Amino acid sequence: MKSGLHFLIAARQCEIDELDQLARTSELVGLIGRLVHALQRERGMSNVFLASRGQRFADQRDPQIAECQALEQAVRNGFDQLETEARQRASAGNSARLFSRIAWVLPGLDALPALRGRIGALELAPAQSTAAFAKLVAGLLAVVFEAADGATDPEISRLLVAMFNFMQGKEFAGQERAFGAATLALGRSNEAQRVQWLHLIESQERCFHVFTDFSSAQVLVLWRESQADATMAELERLRRVGTTTLVAAPDAQYGQLSQSWFDCCTRRIDAMRTVEDSLADELRALCNRKTAQARTDLAAYRQLLDTLAPQSGGALFFDDAGTQAVAPAPYGRLLERSVLDMVQEQSQRLQAMSDELQTVRASLNERKVVERAKGLLMAHRRLSEDEAHKMLRQTAMNQKRRLVDVAESMLAMADYLPMPDARAPR
Repeated sequence: MKSGLHFLIAARQCEIDELDQLARTSELVGLIGRLVHALQRERGMSNVFLASRGQRFADQRDPQIAECQALEQAVRNGFDQLETEARQRASAGNSARLFSRIAWVLPGLDALPALRGRIGALELAPAQSTAAFAKLVAGLLAVVFEAADGATDPEISRLLVAMFNFMQGKEFAGQERAFGAATLALGRSNEAQRVQWLHLIESQERCFHVFTDFSSAQVLVLWRESQADATMAELERLRRVGTTTLVAAPDAQYGQLSQSWFDCCTRRIDAMRTVEDSLADELRALCNRKTAQARTDLAAYRQLLDTLAPQSGGALFFDDAGTQAVAPAPYGRLLERSVLDMVQEQSQRLQAMSDELQTVRASLNERKVVERAKGLLMAHRRLSEDEAHKMLRQTAMNQKRRLVDVAESMLAMADYLPMPDARAPR
């Protein structure tokens, strides 16, 4: 008959397996971050290229596309490795949702060559190019979100939450770069465009606020250092130009403004890349450290198992209830007590991890609320996912409310909405 120590060893081995999986997933998150950064840069170049009718960034696009293709292959390899290892483990965990996200994003990667061809042929408007890249990046960030939501260690989960929100904020900064470059290149804007620009700024600030709540002191120092005063002052100056009425001026002047804007945003986003790399390094080091500690503990448990007598470990179980063992354990009360202490310490540690994990995951609930509201709109309005998201976002902008607040209000009214007619055409 197996003792409690056998199952303590089994629990520790399961924890090591989960940490190994988290380490691999975290490595994939780092690869996705590098690919997203490259795609963001390509999107910005593509927007200026389209807005200038092929006059600008024509030579720079090809090297940037080559960089994206190399990083895309690395991410695809990471996807393949994750799937292979999941089949070998025969353990579901969070894999179902994670793999569903990967399945959704792969067709977007497959469609990239055709999108680039249409951009090169000047067949798209800047807004269409931005929307296409944004949809792909959103899919990649959804993979990062599932990695964060599925993490079982609270410390690792905190870093993944910080990384997801930082990457999401950086994506809004990338969208702002592309949007602003195209707007300034065209030399005109309307009220809807100004509202959208302000919405992108607000979305960045919200994501970076969550990032600062979950990041380490070392990363926060790097974050503050990355926000150069001169760059931020230039960014704010150009934002004021773009979000106020653009006055008619020669095309050359707006072309110069567009280039200045793109360069300023690029300096800012490239500086963010150093923070993102630091987060990835910290995540990798944390996974390695925790795995090493768990393996050390496992070795100690196994050594103790070899030392203990088969029936040892139960004599002191009821000590706290005021009972006493009739006879001492074969190897002494001190050794027996050490086993019970380890079991209790393990139980308390796992409970503390569970409590902290719930706190960390609360920060991810906003995204889940928005996803549920989108599903409600898709069912009752018979909209596509993109159309549902645009409706939520437009409502939030019109009402000057946060997206999650609009989503919560919609879900609160769900019981009062009529059931959709299955016979109604879409």
